[in-house]
Amino acid sequence: MTQPPKYPVLDLQPQIQTHWAEFQSAFQRVLQSGQFILGPEEHAFESECATYLGAPHAIGLNSGTDALFIALRALNIGPGDEVITTPFTFFATAEAISHVGATPVFVDIDEGTFNLNPSLMEPAITTRTRAIIPVHLFGRPVNMDPISSLAEHYGIKVIEDCAQCFGAPWGDKKTGSLGEFGCFSFFPTKNLSAFGDGGMIVTHDDALASRARMLRAHGSRRKYFNEEAGYNSRLDELQAAMLRVKLPHLDGWNQARRVCAERYNQLLTGIPQLITPDISEGHVFHQYTIRLRGGRRDLVQAGLAEAGIASMIYYPVPVHRLKLYEESHRHTSCPVAEQLATEVLSLPIYPELPLESQVFIASTLRQICRETLT
Repeated sequence: MTQPPKYPVLDLQPQIQTHWAEFQSAFQRVLQSGQFILGPEEHAFESECATYLGAPHAIGLNSGTDALFIALRALNIGPGDEVITTPFTFFATAEAISHVGATPVFVDIDEGTFNLNPSLMEPAITTRTRAIIPVHLFGRPVNMDPISSLAEHYGIKVIEDCAQCFGAPWGDKKTGSLGEFGCFSFFPTKNLSAFGDGGMIVTHDDALASRARMLRAHGSRRKYFNEEAGYNSRLDELQAAMLRVKLPHLDGWNQARRVCAERYNQLLTGIPQLITPDISEGHVFHQYTIRLRGGRRDLVQAGLAEAGIASMIYYPVPVHRLKLYEESHRHTSCPVAEQLATEVLSLPIYPELPLESQVFIASTLRQICRETLT
């Protein structure tokens, strides 16, 4: 049996143990209420998130993927429509576009941020373009100002994929509150994480909020009076209660992630062929992702694993090169995304990551790079 790594990419146990009593209390509160779907915990969590994110409507859902799917449905995007997005992200972003029958149009990313490159977007806009889905990858906000300007100029909707950036600011606002919809995931690895699947959609638009609420509940605003084919996509009471425990601590956890990232940058300075991420304003470091030039990334990862250090490759295959899209997008060229897919490596990061662990991870990485990259 394979032993778990001594230094995992994410360790949730310190967080769970620190807030054990609060989690127990929340769990018991739900059990005693006897309400498990769309009850007081879910409604309270929606209200608290709406206040935190600065949007009047927050709608709890089954997953972040459903949030993207329902956002597209609520905007009546479907067959014949095109949606611009990034090829360097988790498949769910493009998957949601394909599920509604629209066509994902992949625009290359910025080398420094890993996010959509706004300067490349305008040539991709056609008469069929209905929306843009920027992804705030690894917790780093996309440069939303030019995207918002383009969207306004061409009459295009903006759906923010915020699966990895809950709490990240953009100017005086929060990511997720800048477009028609913001879509969030509460998957257990996220900065704000549930103990299972969960998601949320936020919007400023009353009519879009009403449509999204209807779609999450089998297409009905009133039980048994279904208006269209919807879905069963509701955030359950237990998850909402646990997330309510976590939400007040989120800003502190995000700041702790930034401190970890700053420490890594200091510890990893001066290693040839290794590029560390910028500590840009608003970055909440869902992942701490370095680049390893020279074609030796996989060897470095193997060396870390031998030392008991887990790491992850997000993402080894750009979305436009996945089997599903290889024929329809055979002429799509995203050279930056394709290059970065061979270079990126995410190191352990979470708010409680001990200093001594970071020192060991960094010194081990430095030694492996010295042996491998020179």
